[in-house]
Amino acid sequence: MNAPATPSDLSDLSDGADGTVFNGTVDLPRIRRAVREILIAVGEDPDREGLLETPDRVARMYAEIFSGLHVDPRVHLKRTFTQKHDEMVLVKDIEFSSMCEHHLLPFMGKAHLAYLPNGQVVGISKLARIVDMVARRPQVQERMTEELADLMMTELNARGCGVILEAAHTCMSIRGVHKPGAMTMTSAMRGAFLASATRAELMALIFSTRR
Repeated sequence: MNAPATPSDLSDLSDGADGTVFNGTVDLPRIRRAVREILIAVGEDPDREGLLETPDRVARMYAEIFSGLHVDPRVHLKRTFTQKHDEMVLVKDIEFSSMCEHHLLPFMGKAHLAYLPNGQVVGISKLARIVDMVARRPQVQERMTEELADLMMTELNARGCGVILEAAHTCMSIRGVHKPGAMTMTSAMRGAFLASATRAELMALIFSTRR
């Protein structure tokens, strides 16, 4: 059995002439066949020049944007450092893009991650990395928010953590209610962040400096 591919592996995904998919994580030929059928179903000609390579492009795109299905984000939180810091650590405005599982349309925005250390801290870039990895899956924003909070709380043995996501959903802007500019905000608080004072401090650090 092949090992799960990393994002860098997936950016280079290719398949052989016999249809064998390298890395063994994404069935590119199957996606290509499905995209071709979709084009036919909507009344297009998949053999015209502009669409001839579209199934292959879409297959490679799906391999990239769904690469989080084949990696474990916990790996980035395994290495911590002993540090006597008992105040809040916040990394805010982490840009991300993900895919709504209801319509397979993208949503994108910013994530804000905070935790209260319990004698151990993690490299701040690792918080951005877990956002990126968790985002690369078909999902709903609410679940993504909860998963990030659970990851930090469990893997960092934190005294508390808070996650806030704000995102624009194209399933609301280009179809359905057609409301471009609408933002969806979700939050997940754990441990000490359930206290109103800590939650208020987090909100102030994230939003008070915005104009």
